[in-house]
Amino acid sequence: PPRILTLEEPVLHLEHCIAFAVHGNPAPTLHWLHNGQVLRETEIIHMEFYQQGEVSEGCLLFNKPTHYNNGNYTIVATNQLGSANQTIKGHFLEKPFPGRIFSLSHLGYLKSKGLTTPEFLCLDSMAFSFQVSIAVGLAAFACVLLVVLFIMINKYGRRSKFGMKG
Repeated sequence: PPRILTLEEPVLHLEHCIAFAVHGNPAPTLHWLHNGQVLRETEIIHMEFYQQGEVSEGCLLFNKPTHYNNGNYTIVATNQLGSANQTIKGHFLEKPFPGRIFSLSHLGYLKSKGLTTPEFLCLDSMAFSFQVSIAVGLAAFACVLLVVLFIMINKYGRRSKFGMKG
């Protein structure tokens, strides 16, 4: 029956790799579980391995994984004589903005009103970016106005009135 020889934590080479080695005769079929669910291979997550005698060695490769890819990864090796599995924890990135998007008083207000859904938070961030763009526009207008006033004062403010020389 198959036997899992090694299963290593993710390591970053060109891509993140969970290295494994499985022994079995006949050669076992391999598949992966992520948090107990069957892992579908995509262009972002895929397995590469080679068979050398009775040992299959390879990697479960991750191309730029995010916090969504964190969790438990289980390799399952199966042949006609039995099966074996082993689990390892994969941690790639921390969850962005863990808990504090707003000030605590603002977040408490939103929770009391039941407005902490992702859709509402997205709308609130859009309103915030609109307010920031208005503030930047007003600041730019004030800077241009100050430059124009400075030029006018320098140009017309040097003439002495009534032809008197100072």
